[in-house]
Amino acid sequence: MGPDGRIGNDVLIVEDDGLIRRTLARILRDEGYTVSSAANGQEAIDQLRSASPPRLILLDLMMPVMNAWQFRAEQAQDPNLAAIPVVIISSIEDVQQQAASLGVSEYLKKPVQSDVLLSTIRNYCPGPPNSGRPRVGR
Repeated sequence: MGPDGRIGNDVLIVEDDGLIRRTLARILRDEGYTVSSAANGQEAIDQLRSASPPRLILLDLMMPVMNAWQFRAEQAQDPNLAAIPVVIISSIEDVQQQAASLGVSEYLKKPVQSDVLLSTIRNYCPGPPNSGRPRVGR
């Protein structure tokens, strides 16, 4: 159990681009994290309300059905979801300002470098099972 009382190293990836979503998930799983994903904010909200909360949400800004602004409004209204930290991932130029407008202190600029991604994830999910093990082929 982590210091925040949650079990595991779960990360929810909310990204409408299937290739990016699968790539991020593969990188995190290769490092020992448990990952779930959603293609838009509404799918993410539905998952969050029906499963154990993750330690972190990686959230794309621009998505169909429910974008990051709509997702954050829903998240803030639900006391079971409001405290889950969110890191924005986006390719837009003003991602820093958009992240700040959403009340999110961290963001990752696409294309996300795997070392930057993992460093950010470790801030919220320290000590995955594979941490510290040498990786072959890197």
